[in-house]
Amino acid sequence: MPRMLDTLSGDLPCGFGTCECFETFTMPIMSKKSAIVLVGYRGSGKSTVAKLVAKVLSFPLIDLDSAIEQRAGCVISELFADQGEAAFRDLEAQCLGDMLSEPGPFILATGGGAVIRPENRTLLRQSGATVIYLEASVDVLAQRLSRGRKGVRPSLTGKPITEEVAEVLALRDPWYREVASHTISAEQPLDAVVQEIKYLV
Repeated sequence: MPRMLDTLSGDLPCGFGTCECFETFTMPIMSKKSAIVLVGYRGSGKSTVAKLVAKVLSFPLIDLDSAIEQRAGCVISELFADQGEAAFRDLEAQCLGDMLSEPGPFILATGGGAVIRPENRTLLRQSGATVIYLEASVDVLAQRLSRGRKGVRPSLTGKPITEEVAEVLALRDPWYREVASHTISAEQPLDAVVQEIKYLV
């Protein structure tokens, strides 16, 4: 039986089975360098950009948060409430490791906190993938998040959104830069972001 990414169909290597978080296409295996991983704070547009890039490049699309929800059997906010952040981070690390162990091509949209654990940062740096940090200012991120769907993701600190973004981004920004091979402004129009990514692979 061929490996999943030989035909880009069948069950996911991380045990989710065929699911909406992984859009399949039939194509031959390409170099691991063809794999693209998007990192950045929530609200930077990782999932939206990943969908657009997947269509432009005909790459399989993986959304890490969606995959975690598939494995957990619940949405992330429920996982946080019922089992705590540690359980979520454990699942996140498992799924990230499984996905990065596969050859490209694919585009992976990670969660904003995927860089928190040192072992995840090591995986990202050593994966051979093109890791792109979608960077945006505190004000832009806070504005986007304030317009976003409430209840989908839990508050990280319980503080007002602008204060929370400033505090958490100050901690995570060095980690995003540590793992990224490229940094792209997420404040540009979406088509400009997609074109920049297209020329990197």
